[in-house]
Amino acid sequence: MAKSRKRKPAATARHEKPVLTAYQNLDFLESREGRLIRILSEYVEAKSRLEAHNIIDTIVFMGSARLIPRGKAEVELKKARKSKDKQRIEHAEMQLEMSAYYEAASELAERLTLWSKGLADHEHRFVVTTGGGPGVMEAANRGASRARGVNVGMAISIPDEQTYNKYITRDLIFHFHYFFMRKFWLAYLAKAAIYFPGGYGTMDELFEFLTLIKTSKFRKHLPIVLFCEKFWTEVIDFDALVRYGTIDPEFKDLFIITDSVDEAFEYITGELRKHVEEEKGSVL
Repeated sequence: MAKSRKRKPAATARHEKPVLTAYQNLDFLESREGRLIRILSEYVEAKSRLEAHNIIDTIVFMGSARLIPRGKAEVELKKARKSKDKQRIEHAEMQLEMSAYYEAASELAERLTLWSKGLADHEHRFVVTTGGGPGVMEAANRGASRARGVNVGMAISIPDEQTYNKYITRDLIFHFHYFFMRKFWLAYLAKAAIYFPGGYGTMDELFEFLTLIKTSKFRKHLPIVLFCEKFWTEVIDFDALVRYGTIDPEFKDLFIITDSVDEAFEYITGELRKHVEEEKGSVL
């Protein structure tokens, strides 16, 4: 009986890797040449999802990612005092003081969300939107979530930092690579902006919005609130800018500074009511 012959392996394919279409080719999409497509995708994908959820305008909350809730700040202070480390105690005491603004951001976002839900409209109007991270951003998303309202987080990919908080509406978490695309979407739908104490990122966003208003790049009226008078008047001397002649005195009329959640709420809702009345030709 003849011995069975072992089959020879099939001839090696000429190309080990399958030939991909351009939109499947990650090497291309992640290359320098693919940058334009990556930029465009961050515009189109965000636009598509926002439209799918009927979000036509927003209220933007900005502020430090380092602020923490009052309860957590109190725990940290107790730990610091036990350590008897003077520097640690001073830091924890400041954290507790600043936690008041975490709580204020959360309360204000909750009240604005409840107010916006009461508007007779099929679209989601004046949706609380943040940079998606911790601190003040978390507080605002948390307040909106507590009011059972849709809310948006537009996070940015940054090394060694949490990218988004857990209170954002699940389908409305955006993760941007390009800062300028994130800035575009934060600004494009905004009908009001509230700035709590913050660092470089908060200052960057504040002065960008003020510059867009001053140069008439915003075609809309945009009420701006700076929350925490002590912080803003100490950190930025707007009177000095006027005195040195680098801005006009009326530039200071582009925003209000307050420590009151009630005042911020009344100012913003009052201005937004005017916007809706002009838009619809009817009084709410």
